[in-house]
Amino acid sequence: MLDANCPNCGAAIRFRSADLPVKVCDSCRSAIVRNGEHLQAMGKIAEVPEDVSPLQIGSRGVDDQVGFELIGRVRWRWSGGGWNEWLALRADGGMAWIGEAMGRFMLLRLAKPGPGNKVVQRMKDDAKIVAGASTTIAGTDYMVTDVKEASCAGSEGELPFSAPLGLTIRSVDLMGRDGRCASIQKDRGEVSLYTGHYATLAELRFTNLRAFEGWPMPDFAA
Repeated sequence: MLDANCPNCGAAIRFRSADLPVKVCDSCRSAIVRNGEHLQAMGKIAEVPEDVSPLQIGSRGVDDQVGFELIGRVRWRWSGGGWNEWLALRADGGMAWIGEAMGRFMLLRLAKPGPGNKVVQRMKDDAKIVAGASTTIAGTDYMVTDVKEASCAGSEGELPFSAPLGLTIRSVDLMGRDGRCASIQKDRGEVSLYTGHYATLAELRFTNLRAFEGWPMPDFAA
């Protein structure tokens, strides 16, 4: 953990993990890049547009008996709408992403594709990928459910990368059996694979959720 001051405005900022080199200053919206204890402001970051998500920075949950806290978010926009990707810092020091779209939640962790992954290879080659295509990841069969181009609409908190307004990615969602899911993304030429499972807010035992009009706070979050 590193407590410091924003080099742009002087406000107090905190980096909770050495694995997260970027912090968006809450006061001036500058992207602060960390290199050891050296901090550098790298320009302003767009504020995340208002939405109706019950999640927020500081929400806490539990997955596989390990607690976590949401410490960062990127909001992505595409032609059919948008979705949130929340970065979760686990109590064991690991990281996970929680994808949130249309009231559904995907808990995902970085994975290795292994040899012969057809969809990952087509993503690397910028080849066409269609819904319904199949692939195998770590012995589990998955089917492509969605392929889209998206751009960053805003970001906040601590992140493993800078997410400026307009950053574009290619994103592929996949579904497996028994609630398993996966996501493949191509960002600035790099392809990453994430695997995990669908979960509800109750299953993740979320607390410190955000209240908003028209959404009653569930009993488990009290």
